[in-house]
Amino acid sequence: MSWLKRNTFHHSDFSDLAALCEAKQEAGITVSLCIPTLNEEKTIGKEIVIFKSELMDRFPLIDEFAVIDSGSTDATGEIVQSYGADFYYSGDILPSEGFKRGKGENLWKAIYQLKSDIICYVDADIANIHPRFVYGLVGPLLRHPEMHYVKAFYERPMAFSEGIRATGGGRVTEILVRPLFSLFYPELTQLFQPLSGEYAVRREVLERIPFPIGYGVETSHLLDVYLQWGMGAFGQTDLDQRVHRNQSTAALGKMSFGILQSFLHRLQKHGKASAMADISNTYRALQANGSEYEEITTEIIEEERPPMIEIKEYLERFPR
Repeated sequence: MSWLKRNTFHHSDFSDLAALCEAKQEAGITVSLCIPTLNEEKTIGKEIVIFKSELMDRFPLIDEFAVIDSGSTDATGEIVQSYGADFYYSGDILPSEGFKRGKGENLWKAIYQLKSDIICYVDADIANIHPRFVYGLVGPLLRHPEMHYVKAFYERPMAFSEGIRATGGGRVTEILVRPLFSLFYPELTQLFQPLSGEYAVRREVLERIPFPIGYGVETSHLLDVYLQWGMGAFGQTDLDQRVHRNQSTAALGKMSFGILQSFLHRLQKHGKASAMADISNTYRALQANGSEYEEITTEIIEEERPPMIEIKEYLERFPR
């Protein structure tokens, strides 16, 4: 049986939550849910209510529920705490390591802060949030002990001020990441949405891989897990649909630039490319205002955090 058929699921395969909780208890596995945030006051409250009521109060699938924040200036923190989830400012976690702003930083700090065997990451901007965004990802890890890293995929209608557009999304995947995978890592093209922000991972994998703090975190994860554990470590679950904010083409250009930096670094590290000349960290875009033309430059440096297992405080908190 091919990997695509064997390791691809639908969230309904795990919708019997009572049975899933029983399997979790029998395996002696604990699960933490982490939502990374930065100014997500519009959607974070609904996510907490739905996940907590269905997956903690009604069915004990989640043992720990935390929001890791990059320094929100809106009401995100107040909302999180009023609705009963744990709230942490990323800069207060492992202060000896300092603070770097970025989603990848929050994901990395969560490995230290959270205690469970499995960590499930879910983005904070999902308008059509549902418990399947957690049980659909945790389920394969509970049912298939040989799997270590489960990614979400879905239809991605995009939210606009005038409503919802029926199709769209996944543009960086199809224009950048899928062509790169096709060239250098063909097996990884079997992942429908390698850049999805929803995934569940076993601690023993998370603690052994580096974390870019910026746009390259998801792509780098896949490459590093693939090189260390092989394609069999992955699973993917169809979550049907995810409604979220649309990003501008300019924003996607910056995202692609960061991803490409991380990808080229991995090519060299994995021996798939010879030593490269210094690569620019400056993203250059052009802007026209009438007869005025301007080059807009943005410095984008894909810094990386080391594998958590190399951090002394982590080994003290989680002894081998």
